[in-house]
Amino acid sequence: MDHVLDYDELEAALDRAHPTLLHDRARAALAEIASGERELAAVRHPLGFLCLPLVRDGARGVCVHLFEPGVAPEPGTPQMHAHSWDLRSHVLYGQVANLLVRTEYGAGRPTHRVFEVHSAPDGTDEIRPTPVLVRSEPGPRRVSSGGESYTLPAGAFHATEVLPARPAATLVLGLARPGCTDLSLGPLDGRAGRTARRLCSTRQTVRNVGAALGRMDHAR
Repeated sequence: MDHVLDYDELEAALDRAHPTLLHDRARAALAEIASGERELAAVRHPLGFLCLPLVRDGARGVCVHLFEPGVAPEPGTPQMHAHSWDLRSHVLYGQVANLLVRTEYGAGRPTHRVFEVHSAPDGTDEIRPTPVLVRSEPGPRRVSSGGESYTLPAGAFHATEVLPARPAATLVLGLARPGCTDLSLGPLDGRAGRTARRLCSTRQTVRNVGAALGRMDHAR
């Protein structure tokens, strides 16, 4: 148990489609941060959202992701990516769209190069080109609204979108898969790059968490 969150309980709630429990547990965790009972710095992700890392337990983790209006991904950040971990996500409010990417390895007339993303403890992400070329094209676009859940297995290329003028938040469970690496798709002639995940101040974190709590209450 980590404060008010327990991975096994949340996983079971997702299996049973129990949105009330998921909402209540997430809200209680955010309330601890907003009140100062728990000190936690939000992480500003290069893809344009705030990550609140709430549980780290070996290969398992629980986060809340906050998508704010008008916050775009940093320039040069690959949009099409695949996690090294299985993702199970519950939308707390707003709408989140995942554009799945069909990817064919070893195909003729490749369209993208595969890059590996290696994360350092200081928040730096090294984006390294590999020799692997693929042919990819847009797949189905799946939209999930508040109270709904979705899953993305490790290795599934996708791009996540939210409506520009509407905030959204998700409760995310992650389970790392041995031997898997975070990946992204880039141009055929793409070179190595670097992005950084930056920590927010306590004031910024509390302000954003407070806004999220208000939206969660309004959405009920």
